[in-house]
Amino acid sequence: MTLKDFMNEAISPWMRENGPDSDIVLSSRIRLARNFADAVFPTVATEEELEEIKAFFKSSYDQQSFDDYQDLEFISIQDLSTIERRVLVEKHLISPLLAKNTQAGATLISSNEQVSVMVNEEDHIRIQLYYPGLQLAKALKKAFAFDDWLETKVNYAFDETKGYLTSCPTNVGTGMRASVMMHLPALALTKQLNRMIPAINQLGLVVRGIYGEGSEALGNLFQISNQITLGKSEEDIISDLQGVVQQLIEHERHARERLMQQSPTKLADRIYRSLGVLEYSRIMESKEAANCLSDVRLGIDLDMIKNISCTILHELMVLTQPGFLQHYAQKALTANERDVLRATLIRERLQLEK
Repeated sequence: MTLKDFMNEAISPWMRENGPDSDIVLSSRIRLARNFADAVFPTVATEEELEEIKAFFKSSYDQQSFDDYQDLEFISIQDLSTIERRVLVEKHLISPLLAKNTQAGATLISSNEQVSVMVNEEDHIRIQLYYPGLQLAKALKKAFAFDDWLETKVNYAFDETKGYLTSCPTNVGTGMRASVMMHLPALALTKQLNRMIPAINQLGLVVRGIYGEGSEALGNLFQISNQITLGKSEEDIISDLQGVVQQLIEHERHARERLMQQSPTKLADRIYRSLGVLEYSRIMESKEAANCLSDVRLGIDLDMIKNISCTILHELMVLTQPGFLQHYAQKALTANERDVLRATLIRERLQLEK
């Protein structure tokens, strides 16, 4: 795929596939932080030093392929417009921090968008690998293989006692962040989630919004990830996260069942009101759109809404973000113009489902 393809498709190819428990777990992600052993880390490096790292990745990996990850596209952040950078953030292909690095930042993205390598973010290398549904162990195995492939050309900064060395001490050790994106509308509606979050934090995990640290949990989407990287193996971290996620899945399913049993009419009214708002509104803010899309996705999962694809939450959550809306319009838009276009695109997309 080319940069144009990455920009024009709201939903990544891998997101169209179903995975285990994909009605609740939208995706599993493994992120590995790595640095060159013989180079100054990005947080204190000069622009010239970072440019050397960037040039190495372009010459070594542009248009290369490994396993299922074909035709890696090298993209320099400085070559992107503000809107294009925002779109890549909204698709989770780069981080907000990398989007700000308009000098030496770059990324490599596979044609199926399942793997992206961020260059010169907080660390020299940040590998991101995604799978649909709850597939942490499989994602870790694939991430290890990709990591080994990169390491054939890169001498990583590694200490026998401390593990992988990173710019931030919280990533030292495995250098790994494992996370899952979960849709938890029933736990949010029944206000159980707020009681669960402190307990989850005590287990060394953290609950964040859709775009990670500092972001809001739009549309009842929550990212659950590990905080501890030192003193545990990658497999142990994955096992701990998997156990908590499976408990959350069980609690979410029970909460959905209780809502269906105790308040079926009230639940149906909420879901169909949200569907009506999406189908007929002429102006819609992003938060309202996210909440309505969450209700509709719940209705699809509960088999109350039968004529709309379950991938609609993935697609419209990206399609209706500010960056993608402006890319679609091919110009900068005011907040009101974005709200009008957002409502229009949602109506058109829902009409295509019928």
